[in-house]
Amino acid sequence: MTIGFASQVAAPACALCTAGLLVLAPAAATTGTVPEPGPRATDAATSPLDRPGTHVRPRRGAPEVPELTARSWLIADARTGDVLAAHDAHRRLPPASTLKTLFALTVLPALPAGIRHRVGQKELADVGPGSSLVGVAENRTYQVADLWNGVFLSSGNDAVHVLAGLTGGWRATAERMQAKARALGARDTRVKSPDGYDAPGQVSSAFDLAVFGRAGLRNPEFARYCAREEARFPGRDGGSYPIVNTNRLLTGADGVEPYRGLIGIKNGYTGNAGNTLIAAARRDGRTLVATVMNPRSDDGYAVYEEARSLLDWGFGAAGRVDAVGSLDALRAGPLRGPEAEAAVPVARRDDGPGRPASWTIAGAALLGGAGTALFLRLRWGPVPAD
Repeated sequence: MTIGFASQVAAPACALCTAGLLVLAPAAATTGTVPEPGPRATDAATSPLDRPGTHVRPRRGAPEVPELTARSWLIADARTGDVLAAHDAHRRLPPASTLKTLFALTVLPALPAGIRHRVGQKELADVGPGSSLVGVAENRTYQVADLWNGVFLSSGNDAVHVLAGLTGGWRATAERMQAKARALGARDTRVKSPDGYDAPGQVSSAFDLAVFGRAGLRNPEFARYCAREEARFPGRDGGSYPIVNTNRLLTGADGVEPYRGLIGIKNGYTGNAGNTLIAAARRDGRTLVATVMNPRSDDGYAVYEEARSLLDWGFGAAGRVDAVGSLDALRAGPLRGPEAEAAVPVARRDDGPGRPASWTIAGAALLGGAGTALFLRLRWGPVPAD
């Protein structure tokens, strides 16, 4: 693997944890196992969201909840975390590419956008057949920002594989994602394939996906990527080509009317999962996040229309419904040991057979900007050019 830094890379503040210490890898990554989700913790009685069915607490004059075909759905206030209504909120279902939101929450803090990396053949070897791709090519150099555009806009599994390789590898990334989910209180999620590609035992829920979407909106980088409608992606010939966000509720593609006030977040589809969507919108100073999993309608774009109906209902029900739960209510106390959330995951370059890995992206980021680039030139030699 060859890694270089652009000269103006700035180290993110999140690379530093309290007391000035850097956490290079979560304990989970050192165990060689992926911690399975345990029972959800509650502060008092069991939440209504733990029970199957549709849950809503309308006051007088509240609009009726729309009839949806989705197997599971939820709508919540992104600021307060109040769940306004939900159906089978904790039903475990395949998430498809909406799981990329958890991937981004886990990996984004570790990789400054200006890092440049030349892709090797092995990094693309295990991309699943039939995957959505942005067009990452071996022996081509990309900035991390390019790869994130590929993840958020084109749902590129090839870009996910490269980014996971830069932060410790496929299995270690799945472990960190699992730990991140637990730290956020998302106990329904089991991570087997970081890109959301169908894998035995990989599941999430409408509740957990709303937790991931809400957390993503608090990360400025995540928020920018998920709201971006178009970008240009580096091509094989040294040029670039346009890519368009596949979230049709954002772009209005394929006859789907764009939703007024939409600010992202991520859609997904596989044959096993069906269509899945996390959507967030802002109107009149209020932000809602809605999740829709596997509509049973014959309409391939029903996931967007059902999310539209949920968001419309949520804005119309403002102040006229009581919460049926909270995206924070089931969060356990601070996690310890193998379930602890890492501040920064590892990215290593091996110097050669029998020689130890010499540095990490996370550790190098502490040097900041030109100091990082100078260190890498002294330690590894010149930064590769395009």
